[in-house]
Amino acid sequence: MLLCFAAGFLTAQTTAVEIETLLNTSAVTYAQAARLTLEASDVIATADGEEAFRYAADRKWLPKNASAHQAARLDGIALLVMRSFGIKGGLFYSISRSPHYAYRELVYKQVVMGRTDPAMAVSGDNFLYMLNRVLSIKEAKEAEEHKQVLKEEERLAKEINEELAAHHVEDAKATVTAEGVTISISNIQFRANSSELMETERAKIREIAQILQHVQERNLLVAGHTASAGTWDEQQRTSRDRAQAVANYLISLGVRTTQEITVRGYGADRPIAASDTAEGMAQNRRVEITILYTDSTERGRR
Repeated sequence: MLLCFAAGFLTAQTTAVEIETLLNTSAVTYAQAARLTLEASDVIATADGEEAFRYAADRKWLPKNASAHQAARLDGIALLVMRSFGIKGGLFYSISRSPHYAYRELVYKQVVMGRTDPAMAVSGDNFLYMLNRVLSIKEAKEAEEHKQVLKEEERLAKEINEELAAHHVEDAKATVTAEGVTISISNIQFRANSSELMETERAKIREIAQILQHVQERNLLVAGHTASAGTWDEQQRTSRDRAQAVANYLISLGVRTTQEITVRGYGADRPIAASDTAEGMAQNRRVEITILYTDSTERGRR
């Protein structure tokens, strides 16, 4: 397990030599523990153990009397791990934030295994085992959050499709994408050689606007796509201008403010069908309105 952990943990700062050194260390220092823990928890990445120690000590993430080159106690490392990873604990830990209760929390969470003494020095392999356990728990939690986010996004897409069908909005479909829930309007029609929406398309946008009004607190991305006709520059310009026209209409309807809508033009770079048929070109000639993930859904998605 330790070897797998070491291989997966290597970064620009953490080297194989450092991992090998730790595996052969009978007692890690607080500087060593701070450097690797802060990197593993994505707090800071530094090759300087003393800098990491000072960072943790200034935030009271280490025992009061700890020194950088002192052999780290198990309960001291437990506090460092709890605080660096932002792990929530029980009532006594929440009140005291002490090494003793941090140690008890990690025993309860099975990060610290077996019969141990909180005052014991921690060997390098035991320290790496603790980090491996914490990272595994974090990964499992994020995977579960990701599943919940997808479930909610799929529910939202389903409800939007039901609304689109109920209001007979043609050539529009909602799907879950990497950026959020995307409503794709294919075969969207503009007046010849312009970015002015046809009235039939404005009617579609009005129906979609009513749906978007019910999904507040999430910004929008409006992206334009063209078929393969014309030069690359023309495709890019046309797709952006038409996406901007849709965005402007949504803003005029009060769906979002200008600051809450991002506009992009992708030209013909992202086709969803072959452009060698009229049907395929109609599918590729589309505008997509994406209800973007919020910060909280993005955290769950990772």
